Amino acid sequence: MTKRILSTLPIWWALATGACSGPDSDLPPAYRKIPVPRERLAEAAARERGRALFLTDCALCHGERADGHGRRQLLSSRPADFTSRAWRRTVTPRQVYAVLREGVHGTAMPAWSSLTEDETWDLVAYVLSVSEEGP
Repeated sequence: MTKRILSTLPIWWALATGACSGPDSDLPPAYRKIPVPRERLAEAAARERGRALFLTDCALCHGERADGHGRRQLLSSRPADFTSRAWRRTVTPRQVYAVLREGVHGTAMPAWSSLTEDETWDLVAYVLSVSEEGP
């Protein structure tokens, strides 16, 4: 009986610890479970509104083509290249939302807490779409 329990321990442990981790588990608690408006992220209108915000607020560092080559140089770290499919595979909508709201400590990426929740999701929609559709 003991052998049987011990043989199932690795499976049980993997299930138990897997439930506590996930792609958004490293986010601050306030962002881990916020509802992601998936339909909005796919809307052409939301992406277009996000693009307008991007050109106004983000292009200086991230570039008009969203490729990380903005006019602002000599930053402490290179801005993200949103055209990269590899970058897109490593982020979730919640992660992008959290970065926009909180910034990235120790980098030139500021918090954009002045944006409304809707504006932030529109910007998320655009940023996530760039690698799919091109700038």
